[in-house]
Amino acid sequence: MKTVPCKKIVDSVRKLCLRAAFDLPADIEHSLASAVRREKSPAGKRLIGRIIENARTARTERIPICQDTGIAVIFADLGTGVRIAGGTLTDAINKGVRLGYREGFLRPSMVSDPLFTRKNTFTNTPAVVHVSCVKGNSLTITLAPKGGGSENMTRLYMLKPAEGENGVIEAAVKTVAQAGGNPCPPVIVGIGIGGTAETALLLSKKALVQPSGKRNGQRKYATLEHKIFKKINKSGVGPGGLGGTVTALGVHIAAIPCHIATLPVAVSLSCHAARHASVRL
Repeated sequence: MKTVPCKKIVDSVRKLCLRAAFDLPADIEHSLASAVRREKSPAGKRLIGRIIENARTARTERIPICQDTGIAVIFADLGTGVRIAGGTLTDAINKGVRLGYREGFLRPSMVSDPLFTRKNTFTNTPAVVHVSCVKGNSLTITLAPKGGGSENMTRLYMLKPAEGENGVIEAAVKTVAQAGGNPCPPVIVGIGIGGTAETALLLSKKALVQPSGKRNGQRKYATLEHKIFKKINKSGVGPGGLGGTVTALGVHIAAIPCHIATLPVAVSLSCHAARHASVRL
């Protein structure tokens, strides 16, 4: 049994907050470099160029890529051979988020009550924590800060099974087209298919942290990703919603079994600053 002290989790999450805010992942930067070559609109090409310049400035100057430093969404894969010592995993994560956001002067965006008082907690906590139990003796933590603009464009569709592949394509393309410039395109599109309503949504959110351009391991889903990618980029939304040929940088699908009478499809969007950082303890 491997013991992971809470103190180590706190410090690791603190560092993840800074990395995710300042350092755009290399796969996203590569996708943007490819996108600027493919974009046919002069305005869109200039905008993507500025996005790349902004990311490089953020990395060099150690300042946030975006002023909306996001909801701290955490995906934790907890090995069955791991014991957390000195407290709970959730408490350690929240402490790490508090320290990281304070150290990096990152904007706190969480309110304590969603409806009535809506008072800022000023710590960017509580974090949204998803824990999966996996085999092994390690703890992997991924932080994916989620901005409010793209989060507001999340959509859930409870399709009829007979709607099939065409229904999934239509749902994904419609979500991006209706979102327009709100999620700050070019976007990453995460699609969760199957399970129940809540699991489809979680799948779609987790799909956003897949390496940009990585195809689904099942050929039929990889083909579907490509079909959706092509249709989205023919939508005309373009960079920043200003029109153009590059609306999406990537499409990632995650699918699990579901009930015979259901076909849940969730679509999550990430802006061009598809921030995420991981650590393995």
